[in-house]
Amino acid sequence: MRVVVALGGNALLRRGEPMTAEHQRANVRRAAVALAPVASGHELVISHGNGPQVGLLALQAESGLDAAHFPLDVLGAQTEGMIGYLIEQELGNLLPFEVPFATLLTMVEVDPADPAFSKPDKPIGPVYGEEEAHRLAKERGWTVARDGPAWRRVVASPLPKRIFEIRPVRWLLEKGTIVICGGGGGIPTVYGDDGKLRGVEAVIDKDRVASLLAQQIEADTFIMATDVSAVVAGWGTKDARAIRRASPASLSRFEFTAGSMGPKVGAARDFAERTGKPAAIGALEDIPDMLRGEAGTLISNDVATLEWGPSQEALFQD
Repeated sequence: MRVVVALGGNALLRRGEPMTAEHQRANVRRAAVALAPVASGHELVISHGNGPQVGLLALQAESGLDAAHFPLDVLGAQTEGMIGYLIEQELGNLLPFEVPFATLLTMVEVDPADPAFSKPDKPIGPVYGEEEAHRLAKERGWTVARDGPAWRRVVASPLPKRIFEIRPVRWLLEKGTIVICGGGGGIPTVYGDDGKLRGVEAVIDKDRVASLLAQQIEADTFIMATDVSAVVAGWGTKDARAIRRASPASLSRFEFTAGSMGPKVGAARDFAERTGKPAAIGALEDIPDMLRGEAGTLISNDVATLEWGPSQEALFQD
């Protein structure tokens, strides 16, 4: 099978964890252990988030005296190389030497008139307390918003229109290569009035780009790995329950957070509806089980009746 796996930025760098190279490598190593069984038996394309990482690079750039300002598209390109390198190395250590890898810097076109530019909602960077978040917003001209119990910077997240490197991805897969691409939703680019392509200050949602990628390379399965074990309806309420299996249409009656689970559910629904093939959302460690339909939340046109998983109490038991 041809499988696309999107690794969440918070799965690679856990919430509240110190943003060090050592922690990131350790988490990539965890991801590699989950990915290795998939890579051993299937064609594999890996995408990944970069919210914590690109936010950290932005802070580092601002911390130096007279430091040049690097826009988000350039920082996004940096994270594609950085995270791709770690994935190649750690996954390569678990697979035969002969298995080839390629990390592609991936430009993605967006519409400069996308309404997302007037309503930033994509969290990036570290978490803050409310007082500190508002202080930084005032000092740096940021938009900030609540992300779970903490606060983070948020930026525009326009919809992807085109993946420029889709042909090289196909060519590499035909040669048996494990491809890492679309990192952080790709590098956001627009065509200006002069017809020239340029970067833009935004972060495209990586799950939507991964869904588009999976559709265009005709993937058999699309998996989104994050830091929760399943999609939960009524998150944060006494009636919260995990969703085990669902059709794309049955998910439309639930509301999910725009800056968190909402884009994942939307990306899964879009892939399943357009291709007739399954998508899954769940924990990083459960990737092999999700591929077999034994873990996470499965979204498929073949599901007739929505199937519930654990209650909120069971979800938080060790």
